[in-house]
Amino acid sequence: MRVPEVASSTDDAPTRLRVAQCLLSHGASTAAQLAERLDLTPAAVRRHLDALLEQGLIEPREQRIVGQRRRGRPARVFVLTDSGRDQFEHSYDALAAEALRYLHQTGGDDAVKAFARHRLGALEERYRAVLEGVESFEERARILAQALTDDGYAASVSSSPAGEQMCQHHCPVAHVAGEFPQLCEAETELFADLLGTHVQRLATIAHGDGVCTTHLPQAPTPERVSS
Repeated sequence: MRVPEVASSTDDAPTRLRVAQCLLSHGASTAAQLAERLDLTPAAVRRHLDALLEQGLIEPREQRIVGQRRRGRPARVFVLTDSGRDQFEHSYDALAAEALRYLHQTGGDDAVKAFARHRLGALEERYRAVLEGVESFEERARILAQALTDDGYAASVSSSPAGEQMCQHHCPVAHVAGEFPQLCEAETELFADLLGTHVQRLATIAHGDGVCTTHLPQAPTPERVSS
Protein backbone atom coordinates (compact mmCIF):
# COMPACT_ATOMS: atom_id res chain seq x y z
CA MET A 1 0.00 0.00 0.00
CA ARG A 2 1.53 3.31 -1.05
CA VAL A 3 1.79 6.26 1.30
CA PRO A 4 -0.25 9.22 -0.04
CA GLU A 5 2.25 11.68 -1.44
CA VAL A 6 1.19 14.52 0.81
CA ALA A 7 3.58 14.32 3.76
CA SER A 8 5.71 17.37 4.53
CA SER A 9 8.23 15.11 6.26
CA THR A 10 9.00 11.42 6.44
CA ASP A 11 7.81 11.40 10.05
CA ASP A 12 4.35 12.53 8.92
CA ALA A 13 3.96 9.87 6.25
CA PRO A 14 2.99 6.85 8.41
CA THR A 15 0.46 8.84 10.44
CA ARG A 16 -1.06 10.46 7.37
CA LEU A 17 -1.44 7.03 5.84
CA ARG A 18 -3.24 5.87 8.99
CA VAL A 19 -5.68 8.78 8.65
CA ALA A 20 -6.38 7.87 5.03
CA GLN A 21 -6.75 4.18 5.89
CA CYS A 22 -9.18 5.03 8.68
CA LEU A 23 -11.35 6.96 6.22
CA LEU A 24 -11.15 4.06 3.78
CA SER A 25 -12.26 1.58 6.45
CA HIS A 26 -14.88 3.65 8.29
CA GLY A 27 -16.17 5.99 5.60
CA ALA A 28 -17.31 9.53 6.40
CA SER A 29 -15.78 10.62 9.72
CA THR A 30 -15.39 13.79 11.75
CA ALA A 31 -11.99 14.98 12.94
CA ALA A 32 -13.00 14.05 16.49
CA GLN A 33 -13.90 10.50 15.44
CA LEU A 34 -10.58 10.10 13.63
CA ALA A 35 -8.68 11.41 16.65
CA GLU A 36 -10.41 8.89 18.93
CA ARG A 37 -9.93 5.93 16.59
CA LEU A 38 -6.27 6.71 15.95
CA ASP A 39 -5.42 7.86 19.48
CA LEU A 40 -4.19 11.22 18.20
CA THR A 41 -4.78 14.76 19.37
CA PRO A 42 -7.46 16.74 17.50
CA ALA A 43 -4.79 19.25 16.46
CA ALA A 44 -2.65 16.51 14.91
CA VAL A 45 -5.61 15.07 13.00
CA ARG A 46 -6.58 18.49 11.65
CA ARG A 47 -3.02 19.05 10.42
CA HIS A 48 -3.10 15.80 8.47
CA LEU A 49 -6.60 16.48 7.18
CA ASP A 50 -5.48 19.90 5.91
CA ALA A 51 -2.65 18.26 3.98
CA LEU A 52 -4.95 15.61 2.50
CA LEU A 53 -7.47 18.30 1.54
CA GLU A 54 -4.77 20.36 -0.15
CA GLN A 55 -3.80 17.40 -2.32
CA GLY A 56 -7.42 16.62 -3.24
CA LEU A 57 -7.30 13.18 -1.60
CA ILE A 58 -10.22 13.89 0.74
CA GLU A 59 -13.17 16.24 0.69
CA PRO A 60 -15.38 17.72 3.42
CA ARG A 61 -19.12 17.18 3.58
CA GLU A 62 -21.90 18.22 5.91
CA GLN A 63 -22.63 15.47 8.41
CA ARG A 64 -25.85 13.63 7.65
CA ILE A 65 -28.13 13.76 10.70
CA VAL A 66 -30.46 10.83 11.34
CA GLY A 67 -33.42 11.75 13.52
CA GLN A 68 -33.94 15.09 15.25
CA ARG A 69 -31.38 17.72 14.31
CA ARG A 70 -29.54 19.35 17.19
CA ARG A 71 -29.01 23.08 17.49
CA GLY A 72 -26.00 24.54 15.81
CA ARG A 73 -24.19 23.77 12.60
CA PRO A 74 -23.58 20.06 11.89
CA ALA A 75 -19.99 18.91 12.22
CA ARG A 76 -18.03 18.43 9.01
CA VAL A 77 -17.17 14.90 7.98
CA PHE A 78 -14.35 13.91 5.66
CA VAL A 79 -14.38 11.24 2.94
CA LEU A 80 -11.81 9.97 0.47
CA THR A 81 -12.08 11.23 -3.09
CA ASP A 82 -11.55 8.95 -6.08
CA SER A 83 -7.96 10.19 -6.20
CA GLY A 84 -7.58 9.32 -2.54
CA ARG A 85 -8.76 5.76 -3.11
CA ASP A 86 -6.34 5.44 -6.03
CA GLN A 87 -3.45 6.03 -3.62
CA PHE A 88 -4.03 2.55 -2.24
CA GLU A 89 -2.53 -0.29 -4.23
CA HIS A 90 -4.82 -3.21 -4.94
CA SER A 91 -2.47 -6.12 -4.17
CA TYR A 92 -5.11 -7.67 -1.91
CA ASP A 93 -7.62 -7.31 -4.72
CA ALA A 94 -5.30 -9.22 -7.05
CA LEU A 95 -4.89 -12.00 -4.50
CA ALA A 96 -8.67 -12.19 -3.90
CA ALA A 97 -9.37 -12.26 -7.63
CA GLU A 98 -6.83 -15.05 -8.13
CA ALA A 99 -8.41 -17.07 -5.31
CA LEU A 100 -11.90 -16.60 -6.76
CA ARG A 101 -10.71 -17.65 -10.22
CA TYR A 102 -9.34 -20.84 -8.71
CA LEU A 103 -12.59 -21.38 -6.81
CA HIS A 104 -14.57 -20.89 -10.01
CA GLN A 105 -12.36 -23.29 -11.95
CA THR A 106 -12.60 -26.02 -9.31
CA GLY A 107 -16.14 -25.51 -8.00
CA GLY A 108 -17.94 -23.57 -10.69
CA ASP A 109 -20.33 -20.66 -10.38
CA ASP A 110 -22.17 -22.18 -7.41
CA ALA A 111 -18.97 -22.23 -5.36
CA VAL A 112 -18.36 -18.53 -6.02
CA LYS A 113 -21.96 -17.72 -5.08
CA ALA A 114 -21.63 -19.75 -1.87
CA PHE A 115 -18.46 -17.86 -0.96
CA ALA A 116 -20.10 -14.51 -1.71
CA ARG A 117 -22.95 -15.32 0.67
CA HIS A 118 -20.55 -16.69 3.29
CA ARG A 119 -18.47 -13.49 3.48
CA LEU A 120 -21.61 -11.51 4.32
CA GLY A 121 -22.60 -13.84 7.15
CA ALA A 122 -21.04 -11.78 9.94
CA LEU A 123 -22.53 -8.57 8.56
CA GLU A 124 -25.96 -10.15 8.37
CA GLU A 125 -25.90 -11.10 12.05
CA ARG A 126 -24.90 -7.61 13.15
CA TYR A 127 -27.37 -5.86 10.85
CA ARG A 128 -30.25 -8.06 12.01
CA ALA A 129 -29.43 -7.14 15.58
CA VAL A 130 -29.63 -3.37 14.96
CA LEU A 131 -32.82 -3.74 12.89
CA GLU A 132 -34.59 -5.89 15.46
CA GLY A 133 -37.82 -4.33 16.70
CA VAL A 134 -37.81 -1.49 14.13
CA GLU A 135 -41.16 -1.59 12.30
CA SER A 136 -40.99 1.50 10.08
CA PHE A 137 -39.62 0.57 6.67
CA GLU A 138 -38.09 4.01 6.18
CA GLU A 139 -36.34 3.80 9.53
CA ARG A 140 -35.08 0.28 8.79
CA ALA A 141 -33.58 1.52 5.53
CA ARG A 142 -31.86 4.40 7.32
CA ILE A 143 -30.52 2.18 10.09
CA LEU A 144 -29.16 -0.23 7.49
CA ALA A 145 -27.45 2.65 5.67
CA GLN A 146 -25.88 3.82 8.93
CA ALA A 147 -24.65 0.30 9.70
CA LEU A 148 -23.10 0.13 6.23
CA THR A 149 -21.47 3.52 6.77
CA ASP A 150 -20.00 2.30 10.04
CA ASP A 151 -18.43 -0.56 8.03
CA GLY A 152 -16.87 1.81 5.51
CA TYR A 153 -19.48 1.86 2.73
CA ALA A 154 -20.36 5.57 3.16
CA ALA A 155 -24.06 4.86 2.58
CA SER A 156 -27.00 7.26 2.55
CA VAL A 157 -30.75 6.96 1.93
CA SER A 158 -33.17 9.32 0.20
CA SER A 159 -36.97 9.01 -0.05
CA SER A 160 -39.16 8.97 -3.14
CA PRO A 161 -42.84 8.16 -3.79
CA ALA A 162 -41.78 4.68 -4.94
CA GLY A 163 -39.80 3.91 -1.80
CA GLU A 164 -36.26 4.53 -0.61
CA GLN A 165 -33.05 4.78 -2.60
CA MET A 166 -29.76 3.86 -0.99
CA CYS A 167 -26.39 5.03 -2.29
CA GLN A 168 -23.06 3.52 -1.26
CA HIS A 169 -20.18 5.84 -2.08
CA HIS A 170 -17.48 3.29 -1.36
CA CYS A 171 -17.18 -0.43 -2.05
CA PRO A 172 -14.31 -2.37 -0.43
CA VAL A 173 -14.48 -5.13 -3.07
CA ALA A 174 -15.24 -3.02 -6.16
CA HIS A 175 -12.19 -4.12 -8.17
CA VAL A 176 -12.87 -7.81 -7.56
CA ALA A 177 -16.65 -7.48 -8.03
CA GLY A 178 -16.06 -6.14 -11.54
CA GLU A 179 -14.91 -9.64 -12.49
CA PHE A 180 -17.14 -11.53 -10.06
CA PRO A 181 -20.63 -9.91 -9.96
CA GLN A 182 -21.70 -12.68 -7.57
CA LEU A 183 -20.34 -10.44 -4.78
CA CYS A 184 -22.77 -7.66 -5.72
CA GLU A 185 -25.61 -10.13 -6.20
CA ALA A 186 -25.09 -11.60 -2.73
CA GLU A 187 -25.12 -8.12 -1.20
CA THR A 188 -28.36 -7.28 -3.01
CA GLU A 189 -29.92 -10.50 -1.73
CA LEU A 190 -28.82 -9.58 1.80
CA PHE A 191 -30.54 -6.18 1.57
CA ALA A 192 -33.74 -7.81 0.32
CA ASP A 193 -33.69 -10.35 3.12
CA LEU A 194 -33.03 -7.77 5.82
CA LEU A 195 -35.72 -5.37 4.60
CA GLY A 196 -38.31 -7.98 3.60
CA THR A 197 -38.80 -6.65 0.08
CA HIS A 198 -37.47 -7.23 -3.43
CA VAL A 199 -34.74 -4.63 -4.00
CA GLN A 200 -33.25 -3.55 -7.30
CA ARG A 201 -29.63 -2.64 -7.90
CA LEU A 202 -29.54 0.32 -10.31
CA ALA A 203 -25.82 1.05 -10.46
CA THR A 204 -22.55 -0.27 -9.05
CA ILE A 205 -19.06 1.10 -8.57
CA ALA A 206 -17.75 -2.26 -9.79
CA HIS A 207 -19.21 -1.58 -13.24
CA GLY A 208 -17.90 1.96 -13.51
CA ASP A 209 -20.69 3.96 -11.89
CA GLY A 210 -19.85 6.67 -9.40
CA VAL A 211 -21.83 5.05 -6.58
CA CYS A 212 -23.67 1.82 -5.87
CA THR A 213 -27.36 2.71 -6.06
CA THR A 214 -30.11 0.38 -4.83
CA HIS A 215 -33.86 0.95 -5.07
CA LEU A 216 -35.66 -0.17 -1.92
CA PRO A 217 -39.39 -0.34 -2.66
CA GLN A 218 -41.75 -0.06 0.28
CA ALA A 219 -42.22 -3.47 1.86
CA PRO A 220 -45.84 -4.72 1.66
CA THR A 221 -47.80 -4.51 4.89
CA PRO A 222 -49.81 -7.52 6.14
CA GLU A 223 -52.99 -5.76 5.06
CA ARG A 224 -51.75 -5.42 1.49
CA VAL A 225 -50.69 -9.03 1.39
CA SER A 226 -54.11 -10.28 2.48
CA SER A 227 -56.12 -8.06 0.11
